[in-house]
Amino acid sequence: MSLPDRSIDPRLLKAAKEVFLEKGFEMAQLSEICKKAGVTTGALYKRFSGKEELFCELVEDTIEGMRNYVSRIAESDLSTFTDQDIFDGFHMNVDVNTRWLKYLYDHKEGFTLLIKCASGTRYSSFHNNWTEKMNAIHYQFYLEAKGRGLAKKEISEKQMNVFSTAVWALFYKPFILDFTWEDMEKHAVLIADFINWHKALGIEKQGE
Repeated sequence: MSLPDRSIDPRLLKAAKEVFLEKGFEMAQLSEICKKAGVTTGALYKRFSGKEELFCELVEDTIEGMRNYVSRIAESDLSTFTDQDIFDGFHMNVDVNTRWLKYLYDHKEGFTLLIKCASGTRYSSFHNNWTEKMNAIHYQFYLEAKGRGLAKKEISEKQMNVFSTAVWALFYKPFILDFTWEDMEKHAVLIADFINWHKALGIEKQGE
């Protein structure tokens, strides 16, 4: 039995990425990917089980980084946070927005595949699943703020979900619209001006 030729991986992945970005996963054909990569379908199947494994390979680094980001926050013990920490957790300033957009932009092709081209793959619900994860974090921060008497307004988890979905749209939509990095930097400023979690949740500025 011959061993898979791993030297063809970069060519296959490059070709698959180009085809998936152009046509989406469902419309992409393995035959087109193989032709673009200059390999046979037989050679592809010796290395990958099929089209979906190719797709998953292309987005795994992006997903892993995002999961790590969520895990670090979700596993935090909010009771150890100062009031200022809780306040800052809802502060979408320009620096925070820019760092998050920069991470996504550094993984632009993988992220675009996830939010625009993943229909038909195991990641077809990525957008909704990510919103749910972020909403759970937002709501835990809110409950901590509420328990400390910092948040004055009553917000249900469903209402928070609407807010979380709207905020997430501010970060993924620019990739669907193919913003340049210059556009992204300007967008980071606009997000900071547009979103005011503190006012929405009734959280007053610390120290005043």
